[in-house]
Parts: sequence; structure tokens; C-alpha cells
Amino acid sequence: MTNARRIIIIGCGAGGGTSAQFARKTDRTASITIFEKGKYPQYSKCGLPYAIAGTVPTFHDLIEFSEDWFKKEHIEVHLETSVENIDMQHQRLIAKKGSERIEKEFDSLILATGAIPWIPPIKNIQKNGQLLQGISILRTIDDGEHILSQIKKGRKATIIGAGLIGLEMADTLHTKGMNVTVVEALPAILANTLDEDMSEPVEQVLQQKISILTNHLAIQVKENHGSIAALTIKNNITGEEKKIETDLLIIATGTKPETSLAKTIGCKIGKTHGIQVNGKSETTVKNVYAVGDCTEYKDFVTNEPLCIGLGSIVVRQGIAAGTNAAGGTYSLPPGVLLTRTSEFFGMEIAAVGPVKQEVKNLQLVTGKYKGFSKPEYFPGKDSITMKVGADEETRRIVSAQAVGSNAAQRINTLASAVLSKMTIDEFRKLETAYAPPIAPTLDALTLACDVVALKLTRKRREP
Repeated sequence: MTNARRIIIIGCGAGGGTSAQFARKTDRTASITIFEKGKYPQYSKCGLPYAIAGTVPTFHDLIEFSEDWFKKEHIEVHLETSVENIDMQHQRLIAKKGSERIEKEFDSLILATGAIPWIPPIKNIQKNGQLLQGISILRTIDDGEHILSQIKKGRKATIIGAGLIGLEMADTLHTKGMNVTVVEALPAILANTLDEDMSEPVEQVLQQKISILTNHLAIQVKENHGSIAALTIKNNITGEEKKIETDLLIIATGTKPETSLAKTIGCKIGKTHGIQVNGKSETTVKNVYAVGDCTEYKDFVTNEPLCIGLGSIVVRQGIAAGTNAAGGTYSLPPGVLLTRTSEFFGMEIAAVGPVKQEVKNLQLVTGKYKGFSKPEYFPGKDSITMKVGADEETRRIVSAQAVGSNAAQRINTLASAVLSKMTIDEFRKLETAYAPPIAPTLDALTLACDVVALKLTRKRREP
């Protein structure tokens, strides 16, 4: 008879798969079982647009850890299996795969149930409970394959949502030769990533290649023999309606946490409708952990709860849950930085910390600098725009945004400043590497901080 620790994980995405891996690293003898309702083990959802584009050769290449890999690590994986009941009193779980009933007992349970796409209330978008032919979300490999099958050069594509995924898909479809229109209900693109003064020049570049309609709400779909034919949109300001003919409609309007199982066992659901977790990825129920898109955690700067949606954070939560469920000790920082980046139409963007409209409890002072990746006299230089935000009272750096050359690496540097609570005065003195073919004497990231420091000094002098 064995006394091996029994760990069950529901979901084999980035959070669940990582949890299993670190549970195994922590306890080599534990019994680890994963139940996944999809057809595939852990794969990169963030890579789906690039598999559609062909940059990643096949969708199968997105699989990061195969069934064989888990088998070698003695981790039991049940694909296409749904969990039907969790009995916390007896710490027993019942799952179903086809007609097969699987019953397992556990000592620790990790919920990695992810999120489900949010479908806007658009008239006629569904028929018999299914999206019309030619309408798709992008959440799974199956979704990606469906979109790829719909792409034809010269046809018209419409994307609802101008966030990171929406614009990555716009780039993909444009590259594939489609005529692309992006519809966004908010006044600006990338509203959760960049402030409007930073996203505006990005939009101007994109408008040269695709059509972007901000401040427009999608209200109705017109069908033709069961397939989408057109989308009707309404101007939020004037109320004017407009019809867009389209052959393909992609909905990229975000997700909502999948918490149905968590609710049945009494996990506390937070303000953002995600499962509340602490720095150890523990829920409010003993021996139950949760990771990924189904959870909420605090923002490092604002201290407000927010839904987790970035793969980098999901993986770190997985490390915490897997390690702690297996008897180890691992804690996350007391909040997430939301360090994020993307690239589309040849433009690299990145940011860390909250956008301006989300900062309510601080007096934010920002500074912006437009410069180059190399000295102005050196050939091959690329433009870079940096914006840095600091709290007026403490002078701590709390946010940064970048558009242009090596935006992500510059933001990574500023992310370390936010995490370590550096002041603008400390960071502006950072000694950055210099050589004419590589970088200027003073980098845009410190020069943006100089602008903030000058503004703070002026504010101190004001009566």
C-alpha cells in the first residue's frame, strides 16, 4: 500500500500543464492526474494567429508538451474528458470520457478550467445555438483550423475587437491577401494596453493597410444560405448605421472566467467573476488551488483585483500551484505587473503597469520621449517612443509603454523598476550600454524618465 500524495488537475492548458510539471519536480513519487476536455495536451494558444499565417508551419507545432512527454514523467492525462462532479467531503472526483466513467480520489486539487469567449449580443449571430458559417472565435486549435479553411485571397474579413488578438489576426488575414476591417466599440484601439496618445500613431500606421472603425458597435448579422454575408454596425456618437459586406467574421472581444466547477465546491468568486486566489495560488477552499484565466489576482500597482489572461502570469501561477500542492513552497509577488507585448504590421508594442484610465488611487505624472534605437547619425536606426508614469507623492515608477524598436526589452527593464519600487530619480540614472551600431549614449527609456522628473520638479515649485 502506498501513501503517495494524490494530485488532480482539471485542465491541461498552460496553467494545468505547468502545475503538473512543477508538482512532479517537487514530489517525484506523487500520483498526478490531468483531466482535459479538449483533444490536445498543453499547447500555445498565443501561437494560433501565427499557425494560421503559416509562420508556425502547422497547428501541431504549437503543442508544447505531448502525451508521450507526460507519460515519461508518469503524469496521467485524460483527453476529451469532462469532470462531472467533485465531492469535497470524500475528496473524490468523477469524470466521463465518452461512455467511460472515471473515479479518482485526491489530496490536492488544481483548477485550471480557463475561460470561455465572450460573444457580444449581436442579432442573428447564431442559428440553432451555433455561430453562423463564416463566424469564428479564436480560442482553440479547432478554431484556428476553421478560420484557416475560410481564408481566400481577395475576400473580405471583419474582426470585432481591436485588442492584441484582434490586431494580430488583422495582420494575419492581411498577409493572407484578405481585405480587412476592424470594428472597435471603444474610442481607441488597444485600450487595455496603451494610452490613447500612444495608440493613436499605431492606428495611423495600421489605417494605411486595413480599415479600422473605432467607436462603432456591431449590432446585426445578415446571412445568406446559412453563411454570413454582412455585418451592420452603429456609430456610438452619431447613431448612424452602416453595413459591411464580409465573408469572414472573427470575434475577438475577450473572455470570461470558466468557474462553474469552482462554484459547486464553494470557491469564492471575486469582483471580476474569477476565482479568488492568493500568492500561493490557493483558493478559499482548503487543498484547492486555481490557476490561469479562471482566476483573479491583485494588480501590483493599483491593488485592485483583475482577471488573469496573460500566458506569462498563468505559467507562474502554475509553478506556484504545482509546487505548493506537492508539498513545496512558492509564492508570487503581491500582485501582477501585466507586462505585455505584441507585434503586428511590423510594429512592436509593449507595456507594463496599468493604463492611465485604470489609475484611480494615485496621482499619475507621465513623460514621453521620441527617439531612435541608434545615434541619429548612424544608418539603420529605428524609431522608438517611450512613455513612463510615476506616482507624484512617492515618485515611484508605476507604468511604462513603448512603441517601436526593441519595445519589449525596454519594457522588461522598466518592469524590474516597477517590481522593485524604484523612484524616477533612481532609474533615470541607469547606465545603459552604448555603441553607435547598437544603441545611443542615452536610451529612450531613461530620457522619458528625465521628462517625468522635470514635471515632478515643476509641480513641487507650484504654489
